[in-house]
Amino acid sequence: MNSDFDIVRAGHLEYLVRDLEAARRFYVDALGFILTDSDPFHLYLRGLEDRYHHCLTLTKSDSPGVGHIAFRVRRDEDLVALEALYRARGCSTRWETEGSEAGVGRALRVQDPFGFPVEYYRDMKHEEWMLRRFQEHRGGRVTRLDHFNVLLPDVAAAYRLYCDFLGFTCTEITETDESQPRLWAAWLRRKQTCHDLALTTGKGPRVHHAGFYVADRNAIMDSADVLASMGYHANMERGPGRHGVSNAFFLYLMDPDGNRLELYTGDYLSADPDWEPIRWKLNDPQRQTFWGAPAPQSWFNDAMLVRELETGRWHTLSEPKDLPDRPEYLSRLS
Repeated sequence: MNSDFDIVRAGHLEYLVRDLEAARRFYVDALGFILTDSDPFHLYLRGLEDRYHHCLTLTKSDSPGVGHIAFRVRRDEDLVALEALYRARGCSTRWETEGSEAGVGRALRVQDPFGFPVEYYRDMKHEEWMLRRFQEHRGGRVTRLDHFNVLLPDVAAAYRLYCDFLGFTCTEITETDESQPRLWAAWLRRKQTCHDLALTTGKGPRVHHAGFYVADRNAIMDSADVLASMGYHANMERGPGRHGVSNAFFLYLMDPDGNRLELYTGDYLSADPDWEPIRWKLNDPQRQTFWGAPAPQSWFNDAMLVRELETGRWHTLSEPKDLPDRPEYLSRLS
């Protein structure tokens, strides 16, 4: 771990939506997120385990996408050290004052070297713990934010930044089947589970999904029943199923604006200091779905755009370079 700062975990993120009322019905009424606060332009949501103001902000926008992803740090000094690290790499940075985002204290926003808008913060307003308020549990009974999954052309470079400088641990990797394998994807963690951040090769920068933890497989099955009964059957993109990578049980959903999220449960503890990454080959059919069922093409092709920190415009996308000229690889580009 880098001694200059201590990143705790994936903390929250911002989805951009066109219709806040439609988003409220989907996230609160169907999936069971707790609505902490709202104004004419935002909904602030949290899970049943959350003791803080929100893990998901929904912001009214002309177009869907991702405003930012955020990691919590342990100390104020961590924010200062992170600013120095990013500025030394030529990245744009900006300080957000307390309350700029409802419930969040002073925060650092950066445009990382790969184009992602990332926030680091320490303080967030405390809220009531709903874990044993069983009368409030409904839908998918979402407990907390678990991870982000992002697409970018150069996974190896991002791996070096997050592991060598930001103190992340790699739990699993996917590599190509060549005689000299290339890194295709990596699952990185700060909390002691499978991952807080997954890096995947693809056209980027884009966010593929945010994963939200639920209590068990029954919660995912119950959520599917509720979604179908409320008319959201077309929003269930993939699953239920079990991943090979992470071992988790999953259901992928698209919200009314096309932003993707995953209901996720059943991964593993990765606390041991001598953890060795689990290795998968790209063409192993059990890697994505342990039962072998292929993912739909939308799961490979569709992902969420991100905004530039300074201009607010959508970030320009770049294609991966120097990949094997074989259909089985190219079909996995997103």
